[in-house]
This record gives sequence, structure tokens and C-alpha cells, in this order.
Amino acid sequence: MASISDYIPPGIRFLAKTALPTVSALAAITVGAPLLLKVQAPTWLLIVTGVFFYPISFLASVYYRDYKKRQTARSLGAVLPNQVEHKLPAGIDIVMQMSDDLANRYPVYRFFEWPEKYGHTYNVRALFDDRIFTCDPEYLKIILATEFNKYEKGPLLREQQRVFLGNGVFNADGEMWKFHRIMSRPFFSRDRVGHFDIFDRIADTVISQIKARFKEGYPIDLQESLSRFMLDSSTEFLFGSNVNSLSVGLSYPPSSEKGRNAPVPTHPSYAFGDSFMELQKIIIVRTFYGEAWPLSEFWRDKVLDHMKVMDAFVVPVTQKALEKKAEAEKASTEEKGKNESESLMEHLVKSSDDVKVIKDEALNILLAGRDSTAAAITFVVYMLSEHPEILKRLRAEILETVGMSRPDYDDIKRMKYLRAVINETLRLYPPIPLNMKQAKNDIVLPPLDPEGKPIFIAAGTRVQFSVMVMHRRKDLWGPDAHEFDPDRWLDERLNKYLTPNPSIFLPFSAGPRVCLGQQFAYNAISFMLIRILQQFGSVQLVQHEANPDAVPPPGWAESKGSNGKDKVKLRSYLTLFVDGGLWVKMDQAD
Repeated sequence: MASISDYIPPGIRFLAKTALPTVSALAAITVGAPLLLKVQAPTWLLIVTGVFFYPISFLASVYYRDYKKRQTARSLGAVLPNQVEHKLPAGIDIVMQMSDDLANRYPVYRFFEWPEKYGHTYNVRALFDDRIFTCDPEYLKIILATEFNKYEKGPLLREQQRVFLGNGVFNADGEMWKFHRIMSRPFFSRDRVGHFDIFDRIADTVISQIKARFKEGYPIDLQESLSRFMLDSSTEFLFGSNVNSLSVGLSYPPSSEKGRNAPVPTHPSYAFGDSFMELQKIIIVRTFYGEAWPLSEFWRDKVLDHMKVMDAFVVPVTQKALEKKAEAEKASTEEKGKNESESLMEHLVKSSDDVKVIKDEALNILLAGRDSTAAAITFVVYMLSEHPEILKRLRAEILETVGMSRPDYDDIKRMKYLRAVINETLRLYPPIPLNMKQAKNDIVLPPLDPEGKPIFIAAGTRVQFSVMVMHRRKDLWGPDAHEFDPDRWLDERLNKYLTPNPSIFLPFSAGPRVCLGQQFAYNAISFMLIRILQQFGSVQLVQHEANPDAVPPPGWAESKGSNGKDKVKLRSYLTLFVDGGLWVKMDQAD
């Protein structure tokens, strides 16, 4: 729910915050100086001063800030990170390149390219804003765990995401973050995430729809099917209210007559899912522009319209949970007790009566529970389509362990190869490829080799990191780092690479902010994969046949982060997904 100030155009708010103090100072000088000196300033001088005063004072503050950084680093015996070269003033070309990369290149494209020239920790200057990037596991361990208290989400990122994620667990810092973390943690206990009733019922629905579509002779967009599976599962698990996105049936291939002539979807879940995706896109674009992001949305905050769709679903569910809580408080002590089937929403209202606090937390957890988990299952199936021998081996383990029966928590735990397949997928396709923190105070990172020097990071500087880049580094994972090989989690490579340096694998982050829903995600991914492979014995990728727009253009897989074999277009906003869908045919098993 947006506040009144959110309806003031972002550009106006930005100018009021940044330019108004300078303009006020200018007015005081141009009016006060003649009065004090008893000299009337010529009109041309006032005009020239008015035009150039703000940009000159701004540039002076930038150069002074850079000078202070160099001086402070030198006094601490440290150095500033290597800076990525830029051709246009203020690094405008860097912003343009990253914006173009988002639409037309492999995810985090530049961050795979730059380490070869600048090392694994360097400075990217964009719009006068320094952003330190690293994919060094030792530095990530410091940032996320050992020196966690020295970093935060920061006021800029919180403001960029505020209308969308509010003060939820993923967007909060300090005491507010601790409050949300403590409030949500009990809901993700083993007892709760180990119950598969909701997954089982909704998995049956989606698999029945998949079989029906195959019987018609059409391939299916597995990513869409899984996104709906997770949207329905997550909303019922978290809110106790299912959006029923599967009730409208699966989409037909865009290349088919039914796909071309399909009516515009009107089911509320479509608007919910589309707005969820658009919100992520808006937020990631804002990060490119840094503090100047309001100028790119000068007259209208693009988040507001999409939040109306979010609120239309979440707010009534929140209010219903609060009403249910009020009714329960009237019940006798004997009727009260722990409800094992209560939703997250019902759990949250026990900690707060504030609709906004509860809504923020619910949306934050839905973002992780729905998008990242659906993406992980999608990429596992994509890899199985490319490696039929791995699919055959995984299916054999599933049938040997549970046959055609429903798996439970212990069954999943026993399937070592299943966990290896999931981990290998999360290594190559982590749900969140790029993330960031902000330094709360001046920080000195220790040198990583005997001949190196400490690296200085000034207070307020944003520190970006990519686990996707780190997960594909050959010096950390071996010469086959770009290849999909689940056995690396079972053979001698595990003890050679990961065991001595666990910080090289961080799909769920690390330290105090490690993902609360990690076990929920593993269970959901495992359960759905088991259900799929119990029913289907092979997977065939049919991007060309079903949706030509989902086929990577020439040169797509030429990124240094790719092995050159990618057959789908990867895209990343806040989370990773397949652009255009993952279109597959699957043969039903005996």
C-alpha cells in the first residue's frame, strides 16, 4: 500500500532532495551578496551563475569525494580497486551497456568479461557512482558472514524497492530486519516444510494438464507449468488462499493455430504473475541508474500500478487472517492450540496487527518461494533434456527409492543423486545471479595473496557480487566448471574444491541472512522432480518448433560464462528465468 508521498512524481521528489538545497544557496548568494556589498550585480552574471552553479558545485563535490577516498586509502596502507574503463563522462556508456545487456545478452555478461582485465574485485563507475564488484569467495565470506554487521542493504536499495517490498525481510536492515526474521523463522521449521499435502495435490493437477496437452499433440511450456504450480502451492502454503492459476489450463505453443488465436487471458492470476515479473524488471533497471533512478520515471512511479494488482490479492487475505485471529482470541483456552496446518499469514498475524507489516513480509517470501523455486526446477529439466543419461540414472534412483508412491521427507533425504543434480543446477543457474550490499562505514578488505595490498571501500559504497560468475570460475571448480556434471558432488572433486572452501557455493546466500526457505525450496524442487520423473521417461527440447522467439539469437552463447551450448535464452531481473519459455515434449513412462 503506497503512501501519499509516493504519488508525488519521483523526479520532483528527487530534484527537491538534491537540487533544492543548492538552488537555495544560490538564491541566498545572488540576493544577499549585492545587499552586503551594496553593488547591483548585472543580469547576465545572475543568469550565468544560475545556469552553471549547480553542475559546477556537483562536479566539485564529486572530485572532492574522489580525492578523500584516495587520501584515506593511502593513510590506511590500502589501494582503491581497479576501475573499469569508460569512454563517456560519468560512465554513461557503462549504464547504456548494462541496460543493453539486460535485453540482448547473456545474464551478467560484463561481469564474466571484466575479471580477465581487472581481476575478480574491481570498481564500476556509473553516473559518478562507484560500485565495487567482487566474485572472490573470501571477500563474499567476509561480506555475508564474518563481517556481516559492516554491510547493509542500504538506504538507496531500500528506497528503490520500498513500494514493492516495503520493510519485508529482503529489504530491511537493522532492527526491522531482525524483527521480520524472528517473526518468520518458526514457520520454516522441518515439521512444516516437510508436509507435502499441498505439493502433492497441486502436482497431480499440473501433471494431468501436461498429459492432456501431450495427448492433443502439442508441446508444453514447462516453465509456465512450474511457475503456476509454485504460484498455487506458494499462495496456499503461505497465505492459505490459492490463486488457482492452473484452473485456466496451459498455454498452446505460439507457433500453433490455437496459440496464435488464443484470447487475451483474463484470469486474475495472469495479472498477478505479469505484475510480479514487471516489478522485478523495474527494480533491476533502477539499480543501473543509482541515486538518479527517479529521473528515469520522472512523472510516474512505475511500481504503483503493479502494486495495485499485488494488493488486490494480498490485502484481503491479510485482513481475513486478522479477523480470524480476533475470533480465535475470543475462544476458550481449551479450544486454542498449535495449528499444524496454519498458513504463514495466520502465523504472521500472531506477531503483528499491522496490515502493512504482514503484507510486506508475505510478498517478500512469495518472491523467493515462487520465482526462484520454479526457476530451479525449470533449469533441472532443461539440463535433463540435454543429458538423457543423467535423466535415466536419476529416474532409476527415484524408482528404486519410492517407486510410484508419494515421497516423504526421509525418502528425499536418501536420494543422494537427486540432491547432486539439484546442486549442480543451482551452481550453474543460481536463482539470484547478481546481488548487492552497501558499506556502512569505511572498510579495508585484506589482501588475498602475499604480494597484494588491502582494498579500501568508502562508507556508502555499494558492493555488488555475482554467485553465478563465482560458480563458473575454473580456478575454483576445475577445468570443467562450465559443464553440467552432478558427479562433481559425489566424487573426489567435492573434497578437492568445495570441502576446503565452502564459500564457493552460495545459491542461498550465507551468514545471518542465509535464505530462510532453503529447505522449503529443496523439498519443493525434489518433490516436483520426483513426480515428473515417475510419470515421464524422457524430455525433448523443442524451442524451434513451439516458439521461435524462445531460440537464442546468433552469438548469444559466446559469453565467457557459457560453454557455447546454450539452447535457451537466459534472462535475469531479480531472479533467473528462460525468456520465451522452456518448450518440451515428454514421453510418458510405462
